[in-house]
Amino acid sequence: MQISPDSPAADDVRRLLDEHLTDMFATSPAESVHALDHTALLAPSVTFWTARDDDGTLLGCGALKELDGGPTGTGGATGAHGEIKSMRTAGPARGRGVASALLDVVLAEAGRRGYARLSLETGTQDYFAPARRLYARHGFAQCGPFGGYVLDPNSVFMTLELPAGRPAQGSGRPTRGSAPTSAPGPTEGAAAAGAPAVS
Repeated sequence: MQISPDSPAADDVRRLLDEHLTDMFATSPAESVHALDHTALLAPSVTFWTARDDDGTLLGCGALKELDGGPTGTGGATGAHGEIKSMRTAGPARGRGVASALLDVVLAEAGRRGYARLSLETGTQDYFAPARRLYARHGFAQCGPFGGYVLDPNSVFMTLELPAGRPAQGSGRPTRGSAPTSAPGPTEGAAAAGAPAVS
């Protein structure tokens, strides 16, 4: 598996993101869907990655959106806040630890930038239960709304405080073309099979 920066406008990525949006609108009321389309993911405040097999087959994607301003270069800004967006595993790749590997890359980048915390919004429905378990295993805890979000019975907000100025810790195995990522444990693969998704 290779994880590297990519364009959300690439044809196969757009198809995966369209599938993601379709599932979000099928699962949650329209006013509770906060997923970004490929155009919004091209914003300068968003860093976007894909996971691919050695043959280039798309396995999944994930993004980091900067909140609270601050530079995005090395060192970041103490107190800065990031949000995980558009985490999606392609159907045939579920159960392979793709979501965990992408999350490790996002955590490492947030740590490299010196972010103080990383947050996300996901759903309350059973469909999102594997996602909530995945993030909880990585240390995320439920919190109140952040950024421009408001209380919503269909939303769960989660956050993780990061040690300022130090890269977030994955569990070790590097993925080519990326920051170090972890091999999935016995339960991580099961969570990925449930299509962990955040907005």
